[in-house]
Amino acid sequence: MSVMFSVTLTVHILVGLVVIGLVLLQHGKGADMGAAFGSGASGSLFGASGSANFLSRATAVLATVFFITSLSLAYMAGKRPVVEGSSVMDAVKTENSVPAAATTATEQPAAVPPADSTAKDGDSKAKDVDSKAKDVDSKAKDVDSKAKDVDSKAKDVDSKAKDVDSKAKDVDSKAKDVDSKA
Repeated sequence: MSVMFSVTLTVHILVGLVVIGLVLLQHGKGADMGAAFGSGASGSLFGASGSANFLSRATAVLATVFFITSLSLAYMAGKRPVVEGSSVMDAVKTENSVPAAATTATEQPAAVPPADSTAKDGDSKAKDVDSKAKDVDSKAKDVDSKAKDVDSKAKDVDSKAKDVDSKAKDVDSKAKDVDSKA
C-alpha cells in the first residue's frame, strides 16, 4: 500500500468522523418543543436564524473534503495492480464440496445422440449462420448507399443555402443603393 493511499485514507476517516460530530452538534431547524405543535421555524431556506453560521460552513467545507478524498481513494484503488488471489471469492473455502463424478447406483446417465445426427445439426446451424451473415452484409451495404445519398443531398442543400445567401447579399446591396438614392 502506497504512502499516498494511506494518508488519503487516514484523512478520509478523520474527516468523516468530524463531519458526524459537527452534524450532531448543530441545532436542527425547528427542533424546539413547539415544533411538534406546529410552531416551527419560518419557511425560509436557512430558517429563522438567517444565513449559515460557523458550524454549518465548517460542515460544508469538511463534506467537500470528504467527497474529494472519496474520489481520490476510488481513483487510487483503480490504479493498483491486481494481485493473484486477491478476490474475495478466492478466499472462500468450501467445506462440504462433493465431487461431480460421484453418482449413486440409481442415477442414469443422460442419453447421448448419435454422432451422425449432431454433425448434421451442426452443419445446418453453420449454414443458417452463414445465410444470416450474408443478410447482415447486404443490409450494411444498403445502409452505406443510403448514407452516401444523404451526404450528397446534404451537399446539395449546402450549395443551395450558399446561393440563397449570395442572393440575399445582392438584395441587401440593391436595397442600400435604393436607400442612398432616396
